[in-house]
Amino acid sequence: MKLMDTNKLDALAKALAEKGYRVIAPIEVAVTTSSGRPEREVRLAEWTPGAAIRLDAIPANSAKEFLFPRTEVIGRYKLDGNDFSPVEVRPAAPKTVVLGARPCDAASLKLLDTLFNWDYKDEFYNARRAATTIVTVVCTTADEQCFCTSVGVRPDSPAQADAVLRPASGGAKLIFEPIGEKGAALAAAAGNLLADGQAAADPPADVPAQFDVDAVKAWLGDNFESNLWDTLSAACLGCGACAYACPACHCFDIQDEATRAEAVRLRNWDSCGFGLFTQHAGGHNPRADQAARWRNRVMHKFSYIPERFHLLGCTGCGRCARLCGAGMSMLEVCREIARSAKAEKAVAK
Repeated sequence: MKLMDTNKLDALAKALAEKGYRVIAPIEVAVTTSSGRPEREVRLAEWTPGAAIRLDAIPANSAKEFLFPRTEVIGRYKLDGNDFSPVEVRPAAPKTVVLGARPCDAASLKLLDTLFNWDYKDEFYNARRAATTIVTVVCTTADEQCFCTSVGVRPDSPAQADAVLRPASGGAKLIFEPIGEKGAALAAAAGNLLADGQAAADPPADVPAQFDVDAVKAWLGDNFESNLWDTLSAACLGCGACAYACPACHCFDIQDEATRAEAVRLRNWDSCGFGLFTQHAGGHNPRADQAARWRNRVMHKFSYIPERFHLLGCTGCGRCARLCGAGMSMLEVCREIARSAKAEKAVAK
């Protein structure tokens, strides 16, 4: 068993950085609220010397953005009058370790890996994925928005991780468990910060199942036109914060921007919650209101993705609810759908 003192996480980050890794970790950073008030929050961000790593708080963002950036250049062209010539663009894929990701973050990678290699192999995503080592930390606490067990994820799941950190001895120590070649390489890079020893792992968080996901999926198949969508979506502002925080959301738009001398093709995050997401050039919008857009979000995660990929589009991380300015929650939506399914089944009997 390989152990390290929890208070040596910064030393571990320093050792990995010296070995050429870009270290991404949960760090307390300064943010500005919509009202202009400065605050502090824990986010996954690039570690720099002096930045304290916080494993005791769920990061506000997910690991997704380090594999699938918010915006990136995927094409470039030189312009000369009416002539243009393409310029090769290679994906930026530095050797990276995400240190202290949550199991719900890692769980999303199975979907992202599948999606970005479905009908087309995305070289930009794949280059970053190959260069990234994912180290998860077992969740020993959870809040009221966590519902990973309702969607088949566990607080101590090692799925899709290259190494797992298990808090032990009341959080004073960390058990380091490498998984595969990337995890072994990371252990070697850590050097004498990892020592042989024995410690009892702290118990994972108790996250009770909140709803029957199979009942939700079944209800969705029969209730596309249900009036319940108006109720479920009533508070939605259409801001897209839920999609940006979600580890599994993957919608993007492609735009060209040009000057007289050159042009770039950009891939940018998008969201099906935005009012213009499905608006046609002629002005028609098949999802004309937030009820239709919220319905699509839920259907996408619990119906369309399962039908196509045999996976769920939600890992139960709860970030959507923590960041929603209107207090909406995918957890509460799924609970309400499950309650409706149960009531409809009782009436049918």
